Amino acid sequence: MRVLGVDPGLTRCGVGVVEGSVGRPLTMVATGVVRTAADLPIDQRLCQIERGLEEWLDEARPDAVAVERVFSQHNVRTVMGTAQASGIAILVAARRGIPVALHTPSEVKAAVTGSGRADKAQVGVMVARLLRLDEVPKPADAADSLALAVCHIWRGGASRRLEEAVAAQAARGARR
Repeated sequence: MRVLGVDPGLTRCGVGVVEGSVGRPLTMVATGVVRTAADLPIDQRLCQIERGLEEWLDEARPDAVAVERVFSQHNVRTVMGTAQASGIAILVAARRGIPVALHTPSEVKAAVTGSGRADKAQVGVMVARLLRLDEVPKPADAADSLALAVCHIWRGGASRRLEEAVAAQAARGARR
């Protein structure tokens, strides 16, 4: 499975592609950020994020897109920008028929480090270790996007198998 992880943000939108499956070694395909200038109007910034994410989708051809679920922060202006960037990521994937999953920061931290309370440094170190990288990806937005992709491969794969098992059980029950 190839997953494009998106750590949404208006100034730096982290993007990372990971390939692998549950129980197998994971591989980083690519990582980076889509940047916009803070002095641009919001409509232009969102269009730049859209174009950047479209380019990533063209290049990576992912099976799924994992986006960080926006959570309430104290700074409403920050959370609004993050939510808008998140919406763009969901939209560009949906237009192409690519499944989208949302994962909370604590889900991602727990999947990658074993603790939902891990800090950014711990997440970065574990991402580098899990993907067998020589160093922690920079900036942190890039590392976070890879963590989202890893989380989705591990959690998404298990969730999909569980859903398939429940559906198979229901089908057997319906035939009786």
